[in-house]
This record gives sequence, C-alpha cells and structure tokens, in this order.
Amino acid sequence: MAVETKPAGAVADHKEMLISGSEACAEALALADIDVVTAYPIRPYDTVMQAIAKKIANGNLEAEYIVAEGEHSQFEIVKHASTVGARVFCGSSGVGWMYAMECLTVTPPLRVPMICMVGNRALDDPGAFGVEHNDALVVRDLGWLLIWVDTAQEMLDTTLLAYRIAEDRRVFLPIAISADGAFLTHSQALCQVPSRGLDDKFLPRYDRGDLLLHPDNPITVAPQANEDWVIEIRRQNDEAMKRATTVIDEAYADFRKVMGRGPENPWFEEYMTDDAEIILVGMGTISLPMKVGIRNMRAQGKKVGLVRPRWFRPFPTDRMVRALSKAAAIGVIDRDYSFGSPFNSGVVANEIRSAMYNADKRPPLLSFICGLGGREVTLEDVAKAADMCFAAAKSGKSDPKTHWLGVRE
Repeated sequence: MAVETKPAGAVADHKEMLISGSEACAEALALADIDVVTAYPIRPYDTVMQAIAKKIANGNLEAEYIVAEGEHSQFEIVKHASTVGARVFCGSSGVGWMYAMECLTVTPPLRVPMICMVGNRALDDPGAFGVEHNDALVVRDLGWLLIWVDTAQEMLDTTLLAYRIAEDRRVFLPIAISADGAFLTHSQALCQVPSRGLDDKFLPRYDRGDLLLHPDNPITVAPQANEDWVIEIRRQNDEAMKRATTVIDEAYADFRKVMGRGPENPWFEEYMTDDAEIILVGMGTISLPMKVGIRNMRAQGKKVGLVRPRWFRPFPTDRMVRALSKAAAIGVIDRDYSFGSPFNSGVVANEIRSAMYNADKRPPLLSFICGLGGREVTLEDVAKAADMCFAAAKSGKSDPKTHWLGVRE
C-alpha cells in the first residue's frame, strides 16, 4: 500500500511517498493522464494494474480500464486505441508477454507509441515466477525501444520519459519498460512524486497528426505490402530508431530542467568507474548486490566499478565503448540466457562483445550467467566474477567460456 510522508525540506511541487515499483509506475500513469489501459492478470506485472484500477476507482484518474480475455487481445486493444489518438498503457510478464507476440511484432511498423511495463519473469517451463530478462529481450530486434530500471524512483521518472520519447513524431515507436519481478515490482522505497502541474510543462498531449485514424482522415493502416514496400517500411523503422537517440538525450535534458533531477547520462549508470581496473556490467536490480560487493572489494583495495545499462534499444554503442575501454578487463553478468549463441553467452555479453569489436582498445571480456529464476545474486557471486576478471586482466586474454555462478553442480 502506498504511504505518503511529509519530510522536512522536501522538493517543492513534489510529495514523498513510500511505494513499490509497480505503484510508482501507476503514479506516473496518472500524471501522464492516460486514456486507455488494458489488463489481464499474470504475476508479477499485475500489481501495476491493481494500482491503476485503485486510482480510477478512487477518482484519481479518468481512463477506460478494459479487462481483456487474454494478453493477445489486451495488446491489440491498446494498439488500435493509440491509432485513434488515445494515450495508452498495458503490460505483462513472462509467457503472458509471449502470448501477445503477434501484436508485439506488428506494433513498431504500424508506428504506434504504446508504452508497456514488463514485470520480468522466467519463461515457463518449468514454472517460475522469479526474474529473468528473456521475456522482454525477445523483442529486441523488432523495433521496440527497451529500457531497464532498478529503483521505484527510476520507474516513475522513466514512465513519464517514455511517453515523451515514444510520442515524439521523430520516433513513434513502442517502448517496453522492464522491472525485475518481485525485486522491484513489489519492493517499496521512498519516491519523489511530482505534482500534477509539473508534468504539463514536460509532456504535451499525444498528437498523431496526419497519421490519426479518423473518418475525416481516410488512411490505410496495416495494408498488405509484400515485396513492394516491406523493405522500405523496415528502413523507416531503422531510421526512427536512430532518431530516438537524439530524442532520448533531449527528453532527459528537459526532464532535468523541469523536475530538478535525473541522470546526466541517460544511457547507463557508472558506479565507481573513474579509477576502476575491472568494470562489471549488469542490468536491472542485479546492480544492487553488485554495488554492495564493489564497495566491499574497494575496502580491500580492489579497484572495481559497475556499468548498469538502462537503454538496451537503441543500444548506446559509442558511449558504451568509451566507458568500457578504460578498464583492464570487463565482466558481464547476464540475468538471461541465449542457448547456442557465440561463446554460449547471455544476450548482454554478446551485445557488449559486438559493440567492442571495432574499438581501438578491447580489454579482455568475461561472460557470466547468474540469478536465473529469481535466485539471489550473492556477494560471493560478485566477488568470484571480479577475481576472474582480475586474472584475465593480468594475462591479457579473454576467457571464451561462459561461467554460470551460484549453480549447484
């Protein structure tokens, strides 16, 4: 349950609330004044739908709340509502996200700026409610913008930013905001929630312009194009994804001006990397035990730092290369898997390898898989990964093997 507090010295035009990641998302949706939201229950994402339903029931948000008969219909409803000018929201987790795959595939080429929350969850079978990142990552090549958050505050801020970015006419692509199941969706933290007056300065109303589906604007949506136009449509999506890089930088700069907070680097967080010999990379809430482990190692004289990717699509290749090239070795800890991929690594590790390929300096890179199914990532896991990276830095050679941490043999 959300709890409002009133601390001394709170930021003007903000209130401080003790809320979960899902409740933080719902607070942002009310500030964004969404028009249509669809729901279908699946853990752990459904906590955000409960929070939105409560806001509508209590008169804090006026929106159409539609309970669909399944995830496919859930995503189809908001997709079409967006084409007629509605600001929309929906989400899912794990196999629910996969059940909507047909809709997820066609949403980017239709240029629908849908915002979704993915409560990251392992894909069945075996049945598991714990966090893995493979559910959201399945759309990484389809034209979805993808971002991972690791705190309730970042969830709230990113949700507002997502509408600003997706609804920019230069982009008009969907965004999936990933929140680790349980670790973020259900865990509470103090958040600064802006007043309703602030968001109007930052987030204008959604306007489709000449792409609005309306009787007075007769256009065709989703025609059968075949070989005549498909490659041109794909190229248009590619150009929109490229333009999103500029739009993201602009949106975060404006957010900092209006809200008085926000990262200077929207793309990834750097933690103790200025003098780091070893840089570990981890996405989502895996960063929390990694930071504790890094502080412990720093106390032992080991210079270790962290890069936590936020935006996975578009991937910040040049910025990432500059950040990682200064290390003597890199260790990537994936909370996902990619069976049969190069080096049998996780998705993030192979993405980093690809980004570093043309770099002037390519430190040895080690790949780790850890925390699948929601298993805790321990300080011992982090220390083991760092020690192996120190050994690679000393030898100057990458280890082609992918190391699974915290696994019973």
